[in-house]
Amino acid sequence: MALILEGQSELWENKLKLQRYSAIRQGVDMYCTLPNMDRSEIENYVRSHLDYADCTQKLFTSKAMDEEYRVSTGIPRMVNRVCEKALMYAFRQQKRLIDDTW
Repeated sequence: MALILEGQSELWENKLKLQRYSAIRQGVDMYCTLPNMDRSEIENYVRSHLDYADCTQKLFTSKAMDEEYRVSTGIPRMVNRVCEKALMYAFRQQKRLIDDTW
């Protein structure tokens, strides 16, 4: 039987180092971590997600990508969060502008 265990690095660093999980830890044949992305990889990553969503507009400027890199430090999970928050903020601002014109 093969088992693939996926999780954040904290799973290995904090949980699986406990004595009660030694049997699981001993059975691990491979351990892989994703390295942090650089600035260009973040831009490609975001673009690929927008392409998958059939978005043809350029939603993030070059300065926005610079800020994305600075804030997320290249961690994919954080890239997703920052993009989500930016899109939600932009949507709220747009909605507020529309509501103000009524």
